[in-house]
Amino acid sequence: ALVVRFLTKRFIGDYEANTGALYSRKFTIDGEQISLQVQDTPFVSLEDDTDTICCQEQINRSIYWADGFVFVYSITDYESFRVLRPLHQHIRRIHPNANIPLLLVANKGDLLRARQVSSKEGLQLAGELGGTYCEVSARESREGVHEAFQQLCQELSRSGGGCNGEKRRGLHLVRPKSPNMQDLKRRLKQALTSKGKSATTL
Repeated sequence: ALVVRFLTKRFIGDYEANTGALYSRKFTIDGEQISLQVQDTPFVSLEDDTDTICCQEQINRSIYWADGFVFVYSITDYESFRVLRPLHQHIRRIHPNANIPLLLVANKGDLLRARQVSSKEGLQLAGELGGTYCEVSARESREGVHEAFQQLCQELSRSGGGCNGEKRRGLHLVRPKSPNMQDLKRRLKQALTSKGKSATTL
């Protein structure tokens, strides 16, 4: 939902499950236009009751070439928050010496009555992981989501971006190509059509 909101400025409550697609978008930072690639990765979970993450190979490939990370959790789901520390440890094992910008995003800020993760916990984790923190509502605020991504882009700009270039060249990994934005528009159209049919039935 966060990625769709950022890329299209729209919020769709129910849409096709994330397929790990990669999208490109032009973004302006301090008057300079940059090309941002966003990898919408599959869901990461913990194995049983352990602190070990179950990570698909696609996620590992993304970690190798990424210049920055957005960790997203729901303030209404403590389990989504609990997976972030092990995920960060997993990333550090792949990039032990790299200084990679990290943004911790607490989503569903509009559902305060159902909150399971406090802002204090989010801020504390961001400090522990060496990242920045923000709380947003993909449903309620397009501006909040945009500002979150802009904040990460500024971090990337300050760090010089491409901080993993040497690592990627050593592994002979190629950054995946972004699909046409038409794919995302198709997914949104399908979701809206399906949503319209449901409303008509009711």
